Amino acid sequence: MSDGFDRAPEQARPLRAPPISQDTVPQQNSESAMAKPQVVVAPVLMSKLSVNAPEFYPSGYSSNYAESYEDGCEDYPTLSEYVQDFLNHLTEQPGSFETEIEQFAETLNGWVTTDDALQELVELIYQQATSIPNFSYMGARLCNYLSHHLTISPQSGNFRQLLLKRCRTEYEVKDQAAKGDEVTRKRFHAFVLFLGELYLNLEIKGTNGQVTRADILQVGLRELLNALFSNPMDDNLICAVKLLKLTGSVLEDAWKEKGKTDMEEIIQRIENVVLDANCSRDVKQMLLKLVELRSSNWGRVHATSTYREATPENDPNYFMNEPTFYTSDGVPFTAADPDYQEKYQELLEREDFFPDYEENGTDLSGAGDPYLDDIDDEMDPEIEEAYEKFCLESERKRKQ
Repeated sequence: MSDGFDRAPEQARPLRAPPISQDTVPQQNSESAMAKPQVVVAPVLMSKLSVNAPEFYPSGYSSNYAESYEDGCEDYPTLSEYVQDFLNHLTEQPGSFETEIEQFAETLNGWVTTDDALQELVELIYQQATSIPNFSYMGARLCNYLSHHLTISPQSGNFRQLLLKRCRTEYEVKDQAAKGDEVTRKRFHAFVLFLGELYLNLEIKGTNGQVTRADILQVGLRELLNALFSNPMDDNLICAVKLLKLTGSVLEDAWKEKGKTDMEEIIQRIENVVLDANCSRDVKQMLLKLVELRSSNWGRVHATSTYREATPENDPNYFMNEPTFYTSDGVPFTAADPDYQEKYQELLEREDFFPDYEENGTDLSGAGDPYLDDIDDEMDPEIEEAYEKFCLESERKRKQ
């Protein structure tokens, strides 16, 4: 081992103190003149970290788009690479959507100038939204933005029309996909949830400026639910539960506006599956929880339009926090009792209710209490105000 770890440094060794003149230092006893214990100072390890180190990225992170973002699409040889890099960038950093989507759309308007380029763009976004589980919502938002901001509108159809046409291709094989192998069903489920996100996020502006949802997607989701419940395997039922949690409230509102009872039929279908299907116990619990969620108006709470003061007639918990009193016989009673007024008046009139005071307020307790004598007769303003409110409230309840 090196000398630095074999022995203490030279300056740390105990040395004999030289003679000290009494003229300069006060006399010390023999104990204080003894040498202090040897102290070994641990070596200081130098960090290899540097402020000039390159920025850290998680494994698999693609920073190509971030590095070339300011330069637009000049660093990308093809439209496919540019779009795919942006989609990966949104997948990893969804919070950048608001700040970067405008420039992305402007770049596409300068690049997507043919039918084939628009078809390629639609396919890239569709594949990303149906192959990356967490991208379905972001993909739907992206589709909505591009449907309103892409300027190209060829004869084959604009962006939204081509997107819906691509979804229809998958929709037409729904029955085969719902009963296919595990890989096929997994891809089908991703498509179903993406279509649900599209229904919620894809806005269609009417001629008068009103914004509506695509009715064709509403019809499609209804048929997709039929396909899932017609093949009651666990993963199909789980997908149906996810879709209804996502879109159930909006679908039911839309159906009710048209006088349809589709949601009632779906709930009945679910109850039949719970009774008859050979699905797992956990999936049956999920289905029952979904029925319970729907019975609570999908968890939505609607505030009453007008305020109504609580009364014993309209509030079953009106007397919940009322105090409990006792008659002279020890029988408890509250404000909810029919003969509350009589019992409470009897309580007030009992002679021993205030044993130390006469009716005129004279103290009968004997000599003055030194503690009570020091108390100021005047109430604090806040306490006095609260006490007045309490008295008024008690009087109001008594007259009811």
